[in-house]
Amino acid sequence: MATEKKILACIKVKVASLNDLARYAASIVSSRPFSTTCILHFKENQKNIYGILAVFNDYYNLYGLPIFYYYETSSELRGSYVLIKVDEKKENIVISNGVKPGWIHIPIISLAEKPKFL
Repeated sequence: MATEKKILACIKVKVASLNDLARYAASIVSSRPFSTTCILHFKENQKNIYGILAVFNDYYNLYGLPIFYYYETSSELRGSYVLIKVDEKKENIVISNGVKPGWIHIPIISLAEKPKFL
């Protein structure tokens, strides 16, 4: 008889602003150009949760510590992408339904329900 493994919940870390979450997503895309990064969206307790799954590698004796960095808001973002453009003077973060050349674009994926591991 097969036994089910218990899936432990991720560590949840709330960020102060959507810009902080977008900046973190952009840093992942910039450092790993062939990896896929998206912002997950789901509703919980009348709030909209937007977040990114990450792994803190080689955490003590573990293979990795799963972390869900998230931003919470009462209103849903109006768009399918977070666009980020940074230069030496400023940072621009825009919610959009499309992408723009020269901008980092992170898709927002809306889930039907909160994942069990969160």
